[in-house]
Amino acid sequence: MAFFDRLKGKKKEKSDELITDNLIQDDQQVSESRAGISDGNEPKEDWQENEQQDENDNRNGFFDKFKIRKKDNGDNKTLTDDNQKAVDEPDTSKLKQGFFEKLKSGLSKTRQNINEKIDTLVKSSKKLDEDFWEGLEEILIQSDVGVNTSVELVSNIRKEAKKQKINDSSEVVALIREEIKKLLDHGNTPLNIPEEKPAVILVVGVNGTGKTTSIAKLAYRFKQDQQKVMLAAADTFRAAAIDQLQIWADRVGVDIIKHQEGSDPGAVVYDALNAARARKADILIIDTAGRLQNKTNLMKEIAKVRNIINREMPSAPHEVLLVLDATTGQNAISQARNFEEVTGVSGLILTKLDGTAKGGIVLAIVKELNIPVKMVGIGESLEDLRDFSPQIFAQALFAEEDS
Repeated sequence: MAFFDRLKGKKKEKSDELITDNLIQDDQQVSESRAGISDGNEPKEDWQENEQQDENDNRNGFFDKFKIRKKDNGDNKTLTDDNQKAVDEPDTSKLKQGFFEKLKSGLSKTRQNINEKIDTLVKSSKKLDEDFWEGLEEILIQSDVGVNTSVELVSNIRKEAKKQKINDSSEVVALIREEIKKLLDHGNTPLNIPEEKPAVILVVGVNGTGKTTSIAKLAYRFKQDQQKVMLAAADTFRAAAIDQLQIWADRVGVDIIKHQEGSDPGAVVYDALNAARARKADILIIDTAGRLQNKTNLMKEIAKVRNIINREMPSAPHEVLLVLDATTGQNAISQARNFEEVTGVSGLILTKLDGTAKGGIVLAIVKELNIPVKMVGIGESLEDLRDFSPQIFAQALFAEEDS
């Protein structure tokens, strides 16, 4: 036992010396890191993690470490490789299932609004007569699908039912789901991120739609894909807008270009484009003023911003994303029309789907404005901005409720 006591004592002395050396080295690294802080990014407290790790290692004791070393190196390498592969290649089926469940939960109010009424209609009208089709039209209109879109949908469903010789009203739900998917599939494309860098994304929308949060979620998504992201605070009409974007930039860990309140938005965008090139950014996301869309001066400013982008980078902006609040229902269509005229909206980000019974507005917007929904917000966390999938949306809209 005396031999082991002496061996453990020497091990402890060596470990203490190693911890001391590591702490001195880490303190120097922290000092150098703090001296090089720029653009509002906060230093990561790595020294705390290293110190804690050293303490944990020390607690393992000599005998535990001896047993660990006895493990087969080949097995350890295999486990490490498998774990790294799991990190680098996430299970896409689980991600899709997670998105479906979240979207299903988010559309619960809309689904109840539509499904309960359709169930009542099916029970009261077993046959596909005129009363049934008129009732279906009314249900869709009340769900903010829109008059024109509802009429066309019912007409297509009616033709398909006749073609398939369906006479039982209970079999129509599958046809409704399929027609909704077809409608949303029209023009549906992913975000346009070209090989040319930086990719410029102009984000527009009125205040209160979730525009700033959507920008933060978008930045987070790109950063998770190992892209270098930069934000531009071109909403200079409100100091609060600049401050909010700065807070999100710090939280996500990306650079931001900003001027003082009341500055020329065009100047902010000009500086941001030059900074994005100089810093070799992959993505530049530009925030814009968000007062009411019927304010003439506001819309002129946004048009000016777009012109400056196009002048400095003729192929940009590569996306003009309009953020719409799903809870506003038909008002979202008038907002979209106004912004489309001025900025040439290329896609929509639909927010707050998790808190509305008016999810049918998605169909009206896509059909009446011919603008694809690119992304949907289905929660408050940074991960809850997802690519829009017509198929998953249609499935979630008519999914069975959990018992």
